[in-house]
Amino acid sequence: MSYLLVLYYSRYGATAEMARQIARGSEEAGLEARLRTVPAVSAVCEALEDSIPDSGAPYVEEADLQHCAGLALGSPTRFGNMAASLKYFLDGSSRLWLSGALAGKPAGVFTSTSSMHGGQESTLLSMMLPLLHHGMLISGLPYSEPELMTTRSGGTPYGPSHFAGTDSKLPLSDEEKKLCQALGRRLAGVASRLA
Repeated sequence: MSYLLVLYYSRYGATAEMARQIARGSEEAGLEARLRTVPAVSAVCEALEDSIPDSGAPYVEEADLQHCAGLALGSPTRFGNMAASLKYFLDGSSRLWLSGALAGKPAGVFTSTSSMHGGQESTLLSMMLPLLHHGMLISGLPYSEPELMTTRSGGTPYGPSHFAGTDSKLPLSDEEKKLCQALGRRLAGVASRLA
């Protein structure tokens, strides 16, 4: 089975919308997209939420990662880094690392933040680190995507980003949507060529 795994954590919905746009781009390029999320981690202890989310994408399972043709990984920015919930999940992926299950697969990253200077690029770069340790092939967005030169909201060559505003309620701009779709198409194309 061949699919792009679009794995994300979203608190206010913007990162989830970015994930849907990436999935759209992948499917436009002919590769099925599978949306998955991770549960929130309690600030009090390591307790997780219920095993089935109230709404949205199902929680990711190790098999989703193991069998994907490629990965798009998304998180809101937390002090210039990925959210703890996503990091917690990735910290538990040692078995896949030991087996090399993700080595040679394409991957890209995306983020949303509440300020224009909230650490979007450092978040994207930090999200790449565990993927590089897994041996994944990182794909960003080239400047052949015209929105990178014209956007006044989010968007970086490291991956799509979104400026959500201080109340986290700004919708994705047209440029942000197009850049998300472009990443989905790009990852689907790379996965198809590698297959």
